[in-house]
Amino acid sequence: MDKTKPGDSRFPGRGLGRGTGRGRNKGGAFGTGGYCVCAKCGTKLPHQQGVKCTTVKCPSCGHSMVREELLERRTK
Repeated sequence: MDKTKPGDSRFPGRGLGRGTGRGRNKGGAFGTGGYCVCAKCGTKLPHQQGVKCTTVKCPSCGHSMVREELLERRTK
């Protein structure tokens, strides 16, 4: 029996083909600058390129940090 893969041309795509999803943060990268802010106590640290703010723990209270731009969107 012939085994084929889902990507094989004998199996046409079944998706809706819209492809309009922009992912997290509505597709906007925040760049290299900015700050990581603790949502609990408000401590600010400069954002380091290549390090997600959510992986950084607040040095004051130990809570996870978030990107400043995301915190501002949440409070509006």
